[in-house]
Amino acid sequence: MKLNFPTLLTLFRVILIPFFVIAFYLPFYWSPFLATLIFFIAAVTDWFDGYLARKWNQSTPFGAFLDPVADKVMVIAALSLVMEHYHSFWLTIPALIMISRELIISALREWMAEIGSRNKVAVSWLGKVKTTAQMIALGGLLWRYNFTMEIAGFVCLYIAAILTVWSMLQYLKAAKDNLLEDKKTH
Repeated sequence: MKLNFPTLLTLFRVILIPFFVIAFYLPFYWSPFLATLIFFIAAVTDWFDGYLARKWNQSTPFGAFLDPVADKVMVIAALSLVMEHYHSFWLTIPALIMISRELIISALREWMAEIGSRNKVAVSWLGKVKTTAQMIALGGLLWRYNFTMEIAGFVCLYIAAILTVWSMLQYLKAAKDNLLEDKKTH
């Protein structure tokens, strides 16, 4: 298997995950900044790998598989770390909503692909807005530079949670006819 540059960017993002977690736990005053920097490097490579794969016509099955996995593992790691750090149900509830949505939509997309209807649940503009709000929220909550940044992170987290539910409902609505078919498939 030959790896192209977009796929190497995705692999780089996967490799960043343990460094992100280690940076979060380092006992230095600059550790939150370092963890946030690694998180945003991963977010930027996420945008670039998809963009370059499309622009250079270098999409591959392996890249298409690995990209959403890398995204979800990084976001779930970040949500887990901020849940642990803040130890508050005010943060845990929206974080669990987001993690649950990722599991539900991943399963939905896998199932829709299996029945040949994957395009009905392709990534939407709302999913992209949700991801942006989520990244901003996690950046503020990871860095925790000052109280204002943390409050902005919490507000963005709740906006992301609302967008998470909204986008999930949008995907489920798009798949409704397939989900409610009267055929026995299992």
